Amino acid sequence: MAGDGRRRGPGGARTSTGLPASIEAAWGLRERPGKGPKPGIGVERIVAAAAAVASSEGLAAVSMGRVAKELGVSTMSLYRYVAAKDELYILMQEAAVGLPPAPPPPGTGWREALEAWAWAQREVFHRNLWMLRIPISGPPATPNSVAWWDRGLAALADTGLDEGEKISVILLVGGFVRNEALLMADLGAAIAASGESAEVVMGRYAETLERFADPERYPALAKLLESRVMHEPDSADFEFVFGLERLMDGVQVLIDRRGRVNGPGSGSVDGGGAGPREGGVEA
Repeated sequence: MAGDGRRRGPGGARTSTGLPASIEAAWGLRERPGKGPKPGIGVERIVAAAAAVASSEGLAAVSMGRVAKELGVSTMSLYRYVAAKDELYILMQEAAVGLPPAPPPPGTGWREALEAWAWAQREVFHRNLWMLRIPISGPPATPNSVAWWDRGLAALADTGLDEGEKISVILLVGGFVRNEALLMADLGAAIAASGESAEVVMGRYAETLERFADPERYPALAKLLESRVMHEPDSADFEFVFGLERLMDGVQVLIDRRGRVNGPGSGSVDGGGAGPREGGVEA
C-alpha cells in the first residue's frame, strides 16, 4: 500500500478507488504517467491482440508472453498497462461486449424489450465464444458491462416489480443466455470434431440409447425414443427460443402476481407499500 492509503497499480501508478489500474483506465480514471519513456503500446493494442489470439486459438492460448510476442515487444512491457492476465481477461471482455443496442422505441412492452436484450447478448457470445470460458468473478464492473445491465433493468421499469425482483429477473435471463450459448458451443465443437452433420450425430446417439437403455429401467426415456423426436432436426435457435419464451412466461406470472399484491392505492410499486415479498424475502 502507498503511504497515502492508495494502492499502487502497474508501473507504480496509484489507484484511488482500490480497483486495478486497468479497470480505472476502462472508466477513463487513469492517465499515462507524465514521466518516463513514451510507451510504444497501449491498452487497446494489447486487448486487441489478446482477443485475436483467443478468437483463433481459444482463451487458453492467451498469456502475457503470447500477447507480447504478437505485438513484438517484451512481456514485461505489458505490465505497464495490465497488471495480470485476469485483468486482461476483463478488458478483453469489455471490448468484445461493446455497448448494448439502442433502447427500443417508446411504448415497447417489457417482454419485447427484454427478449431483444437477451437475443443481443446471445449474438455477442456467438461472435466471441472465448468469452464463455472467462470465469465469472463478480458483478459487472466495467462501463460496457454495466450499460448492458442497465439496459436490461430499464426493460422492467414499468412492470411493478421491486428493484430486488428486477435484478433477479436479469440474473435469471442473463444466466440462461450464457448457459445456452455455452452448451451450444460445446455441442457444436463436438459435432464439428466428428466430421458429420448434427442430424447424423443425434441419430446415432438415439440409436445407442435404443440399444442399451432397457425400457423397463428407463420407461420415460423409452417413450421419448419411441416418438422418434430425436431423429427430427431442429432449427439452430429452437432451444433458445423455447427456453426464453418459458422464462418470459414465468416473469409474466410474477408481474401479474405483483400487480395483484400492489393493486390500486397500495403505495409504491417498487416494494415500498407492498410489505414482504412472497417467499419470506423482504422487499
